[in-house]
Amino acid sequence: MQISNNTAVSIHYTLTKDDGEVIDSSIGHEPLAYLHGTGSIISGLEAALHGRNTGDKFKAHIPASDAYGQIFEDRVQVISREMFDGIDNIEVGMQFHADVSEGPGIVTVIAVEGENVTIDGNHPLAGMPLNFDIEIIEVREATAEEIEHGHIHGAGGHHH
Repeated sequence: MQISNNTAVSIHYTLTKDDGEVIDSSIGHEPLAYLHGTGSIISGLEAALHGRNTGDKFKAHIPASDAYGQIFEDRVQVISREMFDGIDNIEVGMQFHADVSEGPGIVTVIAVEGENVTIDGNHPLAGMPLNFDIEIIEVREATAEEIEHGHIHGAGGHHH
């Protein structure tokens, strides 16, 4: 079956940076299951999968603009350590849920200097082109309930 809007798709993938460093992989785990055409995966990957079939294996290079977007400098801020009430040890790499310019999001600590903490509200993969090695495991018609809910149910998908 061919991938089109409102199909339930299961894929195995390995995601790498341009230098070959592996960022993430589903190999050895459940495949990623998603509802095609709903924007539940990055737009560049969804476009690369559209029209493909069960069993297809391919590589896709996704530019940053079609992945997690560009880096926005205004999302990097220096704030007071006092903003981290109740957290005694703040270290580079720590992530926190916070309200960012786009609404609720995650900020990453990128520097700690005395009472100043620099946080970055950009997605950790923003500004990065991404490379996917894909195998399409299954393509099927989504159920009416999956379409109504906007996601896949069962293995690799959402569980109610």
